[in-house]
Amino acid sequence: GSHDSFSYWVDEKSPVGPDQTTAIKRLARISLVRKIIKKWSVTQSLTFKEQLEGGIRYFDLRVSSKPGEVGQEIYFIHGLFGITVWDGLKEINTFLEQHPKEVIFLDFNHFYAMGDSHHHFLINRIHSVFESKLCAVECVEYVTLQYMWEKKHQVLIFYHHPLHEEYPFLWPGNKMPAPWANTTNVHKLLQFLETTLEERSRYGTFHVSQAILTPRVKTIARHLIRGLKNTLVHRNLPMILNWVKEQKPGVMGVNIITSDFVELVDFAATVIALNDLLLEEGESTS
Repeated sequence: GSHDSFSYWVDEKSPVGPDQTTAIKRLARISLVRKIIKKWSVTQSLTFKEQLEGGIRYFDLRVSSKPGEVGQEIYFIHGLFGITVWDGLKEINTFLEQHPKEVIFLDFNHFYAMGDSHHHFLINRIHSVFESKLCAVECVEYVTLQYMWEKKHQVLIFYHHPLHEEYPFLWPGNKMPAPWANTTNVHKLLQFLETTLEERSRYGTFHVSQAILTPRVKTIARHLIRGLKNTLVHRNLPMILNWVKEQKPGVMGVNIITSDFVELVDFAATVIALNDLLLEEGESTS
């Protein structure tokens, strides 16, 4: 999985999003400030298509309306606005049309400046793009690749808002817990990932290990121009990748792992390779 999956497309010419403080919004009237916000908001360099081609199958999504804009249009957001959700979903659907056996998870977990009418608009957009590819809510343990292929489903939508109850194809957010370490320290991050794996629910949910470091205000102040990638990610990704290599998938093991700048190391290939351990286990028991 990728963290803030759409952020390759945040636009420094766009207004600052409603996910930012009033003070930041005031400062952002200066174009240089918006350039700096972009440096710290972008967590991925690859488009959806490129991420999919690289093996990413879980997408972490934050969305917002544009306050003051006429209509209900919804955009991806992380500090600044990105492309419309509609355009992003169409790009993903094109890939699924070309690869009918691939399955993806779309996790809508942060909503900004959205009333119920915005939610209904967005949910209708999701349905009109994917239609019969959408997998209805089911017992997690039943949802195998075989199950998805038989039903010709390819998409699981997680929707962290009470309105999920009105639509059978929206999985509740509590089926996709994603504990967040909120630290700049790679050792604390790895300890947190270990602890939350130990606390992982044995049945009934998926689980996201967020292998990401989060800058503090003082981190940004000290390294304004360098940005997230050069300050935190480059230096620590090799250690994070080593942790990934040591994991085992399956019950009480890792399930979904997310990272920033997934192309910088063999992140997707390393996570995918963990599945071989499940195959070996299956062969030994049979």
